[in-house]
Amino acid sequence: MADLQTLDIPEDGKLSHNILHFARALRKAGLPVGPGRVIDAIRAVEAAGFSQRADFYHTLAACFLSRPEHRQVYDQVFRLYWRDPRFLEHMMSLMLPSLRGVAEERTAKAAEKRAAEALLDGVERDLPEPRDAPADEVEIDASQTHSGRERLKTLDFEQMSTAEIAQAKRMLARLSLPVKPLVSRRTRADRHGRMPDWRATMRNALRRGGELREVALKNRRSRWPNLVVLCDISGSMSQYSRMVLHFLHAVANEKGAGWAKVHAFTFGTRLTNITRHLATRDVDAALAAAGAEAQDWAGGTRIASALHAFNRDWSRRVLGQGAVVLLITDGLDRDEVDTLSQEMQRLHLSARRLIWINPLLRWDGFTPKARGIRAMLPHVDCFRAGHSIRSLEDLARAITDVGDAGERDRIMLQVRHS
Repeated sequence: MADLQTLDIPEDGKLSHNILHFARALRKAGLPVGPGRVIDAIRAVEAAGFSQRADFYHTLAACFLSRPEHRQVYDQVFRLYWRDPRFLEHMMSLMLPSLRGVAEERTAKAAEKRAAEALLDGVERDLPEPRDAPADEVEIDASQTHSGRERLKTLDFEQMSTAEIAQAKRMLARLSLPVKPLVSRRTRADRHGRMPDWRATMRNALRRGGELREVALKNRRSRWPNLVVLCDISGSMSQYSRMVLHFLHAVANEKGAGWAKVHAFTFGTRLTNITRHLATRDVDAALAAAGAEAQDWAGGTRIASALHAFNRDWSRRVLGQGAVVLLITDGLDRDEVDTLSQEMQRLHLSARRLIWINPLLRWDGFTPKARGIRAMLPHVDCFRAGHSIRSLEDLARAITDVGDAGERDRIMLQVRHS
């Protein structure tokens, strides 16, 4: 076995401190990096050593990365921190207000802004003092404001910067999810109804000695359905689930939206009922309480086990009277496929309409290669993407239109031909 090159770390060296600060930047950028991984990274570098930048990159990646979707953020933070001066200068310019035409424009790639904000967090970025010159009248053109909002509506939640996420949360707080009332089998007396009420007619006739003067009418009652949300909070869904829960808080607290009650459950490795937390008017307090109760946030995924717990403990309580179910997950499951298919079938039969929101559907070349997705897809009524504000706005059409199947039929064709 070849001897590995050791890294001679001086006692007063700064490499361990730099790795620690690099780990803090990754955590601020959204990666689940804890103290244990920092210790492992320092020991790995000390044991493996490095002679090239690529060796150091892969050593730290092996310690800090646990999911493929985190690779993009890791790459940007690594490039900024260990260090590309020109790239860092460009990213610092993204954090400063600038006049159009002064600097070269370039659209930031996914995770670039998050990486810059994580590294520049707490750094004062003062604006230059104006020169002594006569005050000129500045005209502000707000014609692009609407187009900026439209761009933000279509932007992927994963690609948003901290400022864009804050603005997106404000936009989500104003969204609504209206629903049409359901026609019940029960009836009520109605003078303008379309159905004869023979019982009331005979009762009125008995009061008049058997004389039948008019036929009483009735109409069917209408009632509002329940909305039941099952939201995946595993590591691969962490950023999307936070935005979806902001949206659900607005739906749950909007008066006159039509829903009888909004029930919300989170799941990763276990099922957690957060319905009572969504009733809190302050969204930050509500989500903080929900996050404190859901101990499996940003962990693994066991969809079949979570659905089994829901079907066993909560299905009869919350799925009565024509409830609509929103299942928000990427479908990447660790449980047995047969069990997942059975639990999905039971959930589908218990709900009036089952809508699956999957952020992975945002990719044009999405194919159902995961076994979990193949097992779940036949048992849903509608299959839609849920990666942006626009996709959440389209939920209203999917709920009101019974014939709306989203991308289900197209993806099912791929499953049959694969």
